[in-house]
Amino acid sequence: MPKVLEFKLPDLGEGLTEAEIVRWLVAVGDVVAIDQPVVEVETAKAMVEVPCPYGGVVTARFGEEGTELPVGAPLLTVAVGAPEAADAESSEYSGNVLVGYGTGEAVRRRRRVRPAPVGAPPATAPVTPSGPPAAAAPGHARVAATTATGGSAPAAAADGPVAVISPLVRKLARENGVDLRGLTGSGPDGLILRSDVESALRAEAEPATAATVPVAAGVATAGTRIPLRGIRGAVADKLSRSRTEIPDATCWVDADATELMAARAAMNAVGGPKISVLALLARICTAALDRYPELNSTVDTAAREIVRLPAVHLGFAAQTERGLVVPVVRDAQARSAASLSEEFARLTEAARAGTLTPGDLTGGTFTLNNYGVFGVDGSTPIINHPEAAMLGVGRIVPKPWVHQGELAVRQVVQLSLTFDHRVCDGGTAGGFLRYVADCVEQPAVLLRSL
Repeated sequence: MPKVLEFKLPDLGEGLTEAEIVRWLVAVGDVVAIDQPVVEVETAKAMVEVPCPYGGVVTARFGEEGTELPVGAPLLTVAVGAPEAADAESSEYSGNVLVGYGTGEAVRRRRRVRPAPVGAPPATAPVTPSGPPAAAAPGHARVAATTATGGSAPAAAADGPVAVISPLVRKLARENGVDLRGLTGSGPDGLILRSDVESALRAEAEPATAATVPVAAGVATAGTRIPLRGIRGAVADKLSRSRTEIPDATCWVDADATELMAARAAMNAVGGPKISVLALLARICTAALDRYPELNSTVDTAAREIVRLPAVHLGFAAQTERGLVVPVVRDAQARSAASLSEEFARLTEAARAGTLTPGDLTGGTFTLNNYGVFGVDGSTPIINHPEAAMLGVGRIVPKPWVHQGELAVRQVVQLSLTFDHRVCDGGTAGGFLRYVADCVEQPAVLLRSL
């Protein structure tokens, strides 16, 4: 007899407590090998493919695409030792620890996933998991079991079970005063999904009367509501924390970037990998931070100490279809302009593809923000908590400029520095920004620090 094992959403590292199912990679009835990726999830940090430590036949999946699950919630069940899975792997369990990306080294041989037979029932989440049912939230009964025929479950009686398995759905309903017993689930077997609760909230908001909509005073009740979750939610939390905790200030200066652009053209004319403007600015930043280490630091509020950091892990803002992310170039101070260009290109490609790892997005000590790509000249960016400073770079465009005592058309850029006023005073911040501007205007100045 095959043994049915339950695979739960593992600890994905970096303090992450939940993830959203983006895409299932297997269906019910598929044969999976040990450590084969079975689902793609999105955390607040990145997109992650989660491998299953068991080899066997998938018997159930828990959660549809778009469902948010907490760490430890069931993902799927696998029948280990089933005849169909006899050649999937000789062992039924990899034994690898599922932290970060789950299992370690992938198996050498993976069996191709066979498609579900025509006419087979869709691979959807059963209402009741294979293990013992979890305790229901206060005021609600436990989850209803599926019917033997797979048909829709009847409406719950006043004292009967409620067809919902996700604690997040229960929490959303409870916080917004939605009675789950009055909802008809759109999921399999009448399962109540997050979308069902959100639809009920939208329906209640349409009349928009203070007596019927339980919202805080002054909060709009009409309009489209978009949940702050995933990357967007993580960005919102981090920016809010930065504004709350960091007493920031901004200074800025215009600089003549004509010589910098000429130097870049000369570098790229000799062949080899192309050097990007961002890489040159990053190289200037690391030289400036070597002179002004106060800005490569963080504040330990509990100990009331400023911690100056030995290495520059340079973050850079990258806009993607899923929102703003800040990949980090490790040990930027030890890299050449060519190496920085290659790393920027690699991380930007991964950001656009949604394949950045949590490690690619954490540990930054200073951020370079090139908002000039949006066609703007200036900005007062919010510091990437818990860092102490961010250099902003506007667009480089031809402008009238006094050059050697005469009016000329030059390539001009606005540079801005937003800094944590706890780590330094304006003199230090101004000195840093002036050094950066001097290197932009006369790249030969940078040679003194190489």
